[in-house]
Amino acid sequence: MVHLAKVPHESEVNELPEAIKKINLQLSNDDDNFTTSVYGSKFAAEDLPKHEMPECEMPKEIAYRMIKDELSLDGNPMLNLASFVTTYMEEEAEKLMAESFSKNFIDYEEYPQSADIQNRCVSMIGRLFNAPSDGEGAVGTSCVGSSEAIMLAVLAMKKRWKNKRAAAGKSTEHPNIIMSSAVQVCWEKATRYFEVDEKLVYCTPDRFVIDPKETVDLVDENTIGICVILGTTYTGEYEDVKGVNDLLVERGLDVPIHVDAASGGFVAPFVVPDLEWDFRCEQVVSINVSGHKYGLVYPGVGWVLWRDAKFLPQELVFNINYLGADQSSFTLNFSKGASQVIGQYYQLIRLGKKGYRAIMSNLTRTADYLSSALEALGFVIMSKKSGEGLPLVAFRLPDPADPDAEREYDEFALAHKLRARGWVVPAYTMAPHTDNLKMLRVVVREDFTKNRCDALITDIRYCQQLLDQLDKESIKRQEEFIRKHAMNSGQAKHNHPRFRKEKHSIQGKHGKTHSIC
Repeated sequence: MVHLAKVPHESEVNELPEAIKKINLQLSNDDDNFTTSVYGSKFAAEDLPKHEMPECEMPKEIAYRMIKDELSLDGNPMLNLASFVTTYMEEEAEKLMAESFSKNFIDYEEYPQSADIQNRCVSMIGRLFNAPSDGEGAVGTSCVGSSEAIMLAVLAMKKRWKNKRAAAGKSTEHPNIIMSSAVQVCWEKATRYFEVDEKLVYCTPDRFVIDPKETVDLVDENTIGICVILGTTYTGEYEDVKGVNDLLVERGLDVPIHVDAASGGFVAPFVVPDLEWDFRCEQVVSINVSGHKYGLVYPGVGWVLWRDAKFLPQELVFNINYLGADQSSFTLNFSKGASQVIGQYYQLIRLGKKGYRAIMSNLTRTADYLSSALEALGFVIMSKKSGEGLPLVAFRLPDPADPDAEREYDEFALAHKLRARGWVVPAYTMAPHTDNLKMLRVVVREDFTKNRCDALITDIRYCQQLLDQLDKESIKRQEEFIRKHAMNSGQAKHNHPRFRKEKHSIQGKHGKTHSIC
């Protein structure tokens, strides 16, 4: 997610206290740009430019080292259990991607092989999702990620609905889309940016996915489509695509389904291949999937596919001859690097179905092991096991009303304590209508081995024991200290005050936490 940043005023640029500004030391001031040591140069004793481009250059070795030192303050990606995003690729894949940094993927005339590699990926993923071979044929494209893919799918659904209504002489105002209240924030962006009304299917305290009947009951003449999620970001559960599809067919409703398979698209085909969620369901017209999640590619690459070219309105596709070759383009951006697409192709042919199946099976086993261990520690498990959902574990503390659940801390306090141990295990407030249910979530990625899983279990138990020894006031003070001084979000300065505490999103209205993807 990209943040809006504030351009600081001059008064905010220099934050040093006046007493420090007046200090004048008589030390060596040789006019050196670079000595034999990076840290012996004048640049090591100066502030790095932060607000304005410097007048003079600096040696490449120093620029590299200074920035590398800054980045060393980032967290360890391997301990970030909040994100689905890939943090490991083989050295050969990294080398291939690095060699393609300079390639502008959109320049088909100059880089025809890179373009062809995208077509191969679309074909492989389309077949993985059981795209039909009849009609005009399935089509698809690469995207920066699932957010762009979802934007394109919503645009296509809205345009098809609008064309159909206009042809029948009916109003094209107030289009709506039906989706879960637990959707990722990109769905809210799509509806707001493209002026589509939201019809939400709310979760309940014991159901964290959409109910097929409740979903189909919301359909009206202005419904452009239904979003069904293959692996919700909170609990990882697969929503019932076939259930929604069969109800639409039974009622004779010609409403398209878009499957948001951002996380589950590269998991379900290998772990539960008989699950019908893809183009085997006749009302499923489009699917998105993130290559940079369980597609095992560094960010950012996503894919969107339509079951037939007729579901992608022709007026949304631009035929351009900008860089010397005729090309059809349906994207929200133009220039982009070829590296991620090449990385995806490497993984598809390097691993094959057998390799993906082996990795996803291991992740599922590790998630089941962690789930059982946390259950033994007294946590309530909210996610599914045995491949019925994504390889993640969503869990919460027992209900405070439970007589055996005497404690002074909540899920957020435990998350903060784990953060002090180096782990990023996010705590969330669930979607609206779940009685403000709090939860924690651990995403099991490719590089999360059983050995590291055991280390996490040990630290969770250790943090619980520490919190059990503290009273309510001590926990409150400790949480405040961690929030202000140990958590980066508490020290963030990039958020412009004008855009804080918005009230138009589901989070702003109901307090739901937008979960990390």
